[in-house]
Amino acid sequence: MEYAIVLLPLLGSIISGFFGKRLGAKSCQILTSSFVSISAILSFFIFYDVLTQDYSSNKLIFTWISSGSFHVNWSINIDPLTSVMLVVVSLISSIIHFYSIGYMDDDPHKARFMAYLSLFTFAMLTLVTADNFLQLYFGWEGVGLCSYLLIGFWYKKPSANAAAIKAFIVNRVGDFGFAIGIFLIFFFYGTVNYDEVFQQTPLLIQKQVIFLGIEFNLITLICLLLFLGAMGKSAQILLHTWLPDAMEGPTPVSALIHAATMVTAGVFLVVRCSPIFEYSQVALNVVTAVGMTTAFFAATVALVQNDIKKIIAYSTCSQLGYMFFAAGVGAYHVAIFHLFTHAFFKALLFLGSGCVIHSFNNEQDIRSMGGVWRKIPFTYVLMIIGVLALTGFPFLSGYYSKEAIIEFAYLRGSTIGYFASAVGISTALLTAIYSWRLIFKTFHGKYNNEENNLSSIHESPLTMLIPSCLLAIGAILTGILFKEMFIGYDSSQFWSSSILFLQSIQHDRPPFWLLVITPTVVIITIPIAYYLFVANEKILKNFVLKNQVIYNFLVNKWYFDELYNFIFVEPLKKIGLFFWKKGDINTIDRYGPDGLSRLVKIISDKAVHFQSGYLYHYAFVMLIGFSILLTYLILY
Repeated sequence: MEYAIVLLPLLGSIISGFFGKRLGAKSCQILTSSFVSISAILSFFIFYDVLTQDYSSNKLIFTWISSGSFHVNWSINIDPLTSVMLVVVSLISSIIHFYSIGYMDDDPHKARFMAYLSLFTFAMLTLVTADNFLQLYFGWEGVGLCSYLLIGFWYKKPSANAAAIKAFIVNRVGDFGFAIGIFLIFFFYGTVNYDEVFQQTPLLIQKQVIFLGIEFNLITLICLLLFLGAMGKSAQILLHTWLPDAMEGPTPVSALIHAATMVTAGVFLVVRCSPIFEYSQVALNVVTAVGMTTAFFAATVALVQNDIKKIIAYSTCSQLGYMFFAAGVGAYHVAIFHLFTHAFFKALLFLGSGCVIHSFNNEQDIRSMGGVWRKIPFTYVLMIIGVLALTGFPFLSGYYSKEAIIEFAYLRGSTIGYFASAVGISTALLTAIYSWRLIFKTFHGKYNNEENNLSSIHESPLTMLIPSCLLAIGAILTGILFKEMFIGYDSSQFWSSSILFLQSIQHDRPPFWLLVITPTVVIITIPIAYYLFVANEKILKNFVLKNQVIYNFLVNKWYFDELYNFIFVEPLKKIGLFFWKKGDINTIDRYGPDGLSRLVKIISDKAVHFQSGYLYHYAFVMLIGFSILLTYLILY
């Protein structure tokens, strides 16, 4: 069963990729979707066995590396953390596969697209089922490669190519740190297998090393390098710039990358490595600080975005920040709980936005929409459910997980915990504002699209609506159904074999004000947002005019792209151009291949004059050659 879960998406990808033209696009769509769906069903069986029977296993596929005492296997490791991730990855991926059948109906390269989607799923499943860092890194890089292929799927668009390259390069920065972290683990531990590394970690907590001329605690250094990889993959601040641009890919790609797979890999890595992070408070504080900063930063930028997909993308960035600062305060199980609930409502929002874009004939600017909630009522309801879950509206999935993050951060009792909970509440307010702005601008007010007649606006086909409805059910129910299992009083028993808690989990009842403040803020925001974005838009327009500096700061995303362009891109371009023109063209080519070819041509042009056709000329040359040879023999 474990083999089938991982290998079926790979098989579907191979068949669709290599035999797509023979089988036909429709057959490839059905085949790949069916294989991933079977993988999802089997994942539920695994999850049930883990839940009810404490099932765990480590299935050896083959020995990957064997050199002396160093052995690395390619295995499928099953534990509670893996079982949860299998359900999330395979289920969301299968839903997106079926959604893609309707969304990509007019695309001439459907078979290739489905092959990429399935390969992406295989890479993510390989990542979460690994029992060693090397196999995890293989899946990690596989996900990165597939993201490049999917983001740049419409490769004839320059913007899509640029976005794919940007995502690839930015992720390589984080992956470089991740690789160094793995090298350090191998050097000091002598192994890359999880169990062996985690067992040795308590013995090395006092170990100091010199890195780049600075003395570090070994465990802290390894954690920081691993987290650098997580920052790149999960688009945390400083390495976040690729995520909004990734919206250039088809909407199913956005849903797959931003909901359950690629961006959650970083969170999974930190939680998987909890037996290492628990021994470095410095690293945990860094994770908390980066997480809460990202949550707040992304929420502020989302406030002023006009592209419907980019608003949701920055929302993803913000919610990932919540997950990281939950892990940073030691609430790893709460981070996974939010990852679980987030997968459903965020995928729902992306697929819902795809339905909106489909209805508006590929229009993505919310300023060119409005007044269509009666025309597309099903899409409207689905988006409302997604937004309610995202904002943490009481008793929907996002409410339970987001509220738990804020409460656990507060109950940690540390300064950074209190600060993180305050940032979490502030970010919840901003999340509610930009989420309802998206709803009201898209579906309410006046119809503002000049290119499409209002009568042409229509609901998406059932192949797009039914998968969205399944996600809506998850967005409503996953919180209440899995709360006790994931973060309840007995949850530590469920996670015991996959997550290490050195500090006991606080289950104290938080103060009453903390329980009510976030839901109150979320509820109050709805009428306020309606008033500002529909009833009286002049207030915001006047505010923007009076605070143009702040508005430009947010519109330009805190000027990170401009800063990186100034510090890295332009100088490197200038250096590259210099070496290209001065070094390659004017030096190497001029005196190398081009120079040699010119010299040969000059010599041949001169030598051709000896080919006169007169016998006495040839005899004269032979005489000179013989004379030179004779002179050489006499002298030497």
